[in-house]
Amino acid sequence: MRAVIAREGSVEVIDTEEPAVEANYVLVETVYSAISPGTEMMLKDIRSNEPIFLGYSAMGQVKEVGTGITHVKKGDHVACYGSPFVRHAELLKVPKHLVVPLPQQVDAQEAAHVGLGAIAIHALRQADLRFGESVLVVGLGILGQMVGQIAQASANIVIGIDRVTERAEKLTASGTRFVYTNEGDLIRNLPDITGGAGVDAVILCVGGGNSEMIDKALGWIRDKGKIVIVGDVNMTFNRELMFQKEAQILISRAGGPGRYLGDYEKKGIDYPIGLVRWTEGRNMAEYIRLLAERKLSIAPLISHILPLDRIGEAYDLYRKAPQQVLGVVVRYGDSSNEC
Repeated sequence: MRAVIAREGSVEVIDTEEPAVEANYVLVETVYSAISPGTEMMLKDIRSNEPIFLGYSAMGQVKEVGTGITHVKKGDHVACYGSPFVRHAELLKVPKHLVVPLPQQVDAQEAAHVGLGAIAIHALRQADLRFGESVLVVGLGILGQMVGQIAQASANIVIGIDRVTERAEKLTASGTRFVYTNEGDLIRNLPDITGGAGVDAVILCVGGGNSEMIDKALGWIRDKGKIVIVGDVNMTFNRELMFQKEAQILISRAGGPGRYLGDYEKKGIDYPIGLVRWTEGRNMAEYIRLLAERKLSIAPLISHILPLDRIGEAYDLYRKAPQQVLGVVVRYGDSSNEC
């Protein structure tokens, strides 16, 4: 089968061995996978001769199930998430908690973004926003767009900022009223939006290791407000600014509880819902529910659909023309079996 790797700063499509199903795993024939530009561009730029598999979010059709699988069966359409199990590859062997069934009405290309959707949902859970509270989303790439839409669906007051005009316009088109392309406009309008208190939470979906970003966010939040770090942000900040507001600075670990833990992912041991309400698998299912109920609209964010053998073009676009590219979906085969 074919899969995508990064090596020495370049992207390659290689032939690799097909995985075999085993207990608590599902074998999925990929229909679409979604690129996560922040993570994948970072991995692509690692200068190593060792191959690094790219991708972690996809949808496809179940080819085979191992023992212990009861929630999906052969022939079902599913969404799946989580490196190293999910990647840009024609066939995926995915543990059961990282596979969710798709209702018939869910668009296949939107479902392929399930990993990003779970990450966005977990970031908002870390912020612990209540009905009517405000959130400022900094960085309106595909992930920031999802955070904004989900917060909007939760009846939060959503504010967004991104220097790329086209991205700001996308969030405005989704129904967000307060969207800015420069900090000056944001700072002038923030007192009116928040009644002078500052926002309840800032969610940082930016990359590039910006060393000033947390300090800026500390100036935008209210007393005892929260900053949730999702992107690649430099972790230095002014202690005095944090102390004055008794602020909380939180890290959002991917899609939620269970991520990277062998007992949950590889062995299929779930957390009781009374102890851990929202695992990464439950966050994935929640993203699919929001799609099924039309609470999210991801299709307008998909700017490019590329066949697997042209995937390298996507990374070039993200680097050279970010204003032209937002969401990229990779297509496998003729995709005639999409749901």
